Amino acid sequence: QVQLVESGGGQVQPGGSLRLSCAASGSTFSFYSMAWYRQAPGKQRELVAIIIRGGNTDYADSVKGRFTISRDNTKDTTYLQMTSLRTEDTAVYSCNAVVRGVPYWGKGTLVTVSS
Repeated sequence: QVQLVESGGGQVQPGGSLRLSCAASGSTFSFYSMAWYRQAPGKQRELVAIIIRGGNTDYADSVKGRFTISRDNTKDTTYLQMTSLRTEDTAVYSCNAVVRGVPYWGKGTLVTVSS
């Protein structure tokens, strides 16, 4: 069993930055991937960024060059550094882990980009 807890959300002005954290506990040592998804009001959930065991990363086109996903294995924590935030980045951001083929989700953290 894996538990994921997100933190770091909040309100920020356009052009600002935030760093989200996803703290994992449980049997995470054999994780295959960690990812951040987001869901804006009235829209479907979308993949924002993913990091595969071994370190390969990938991003949604809309965030490339602005967001960076990273993982600290010593702390079992995955981060999403978000810069140059736009109003369209407003959403609930959720952490996802795939461990032994099973997906796990956190409850999410709200990011609001507004002036």
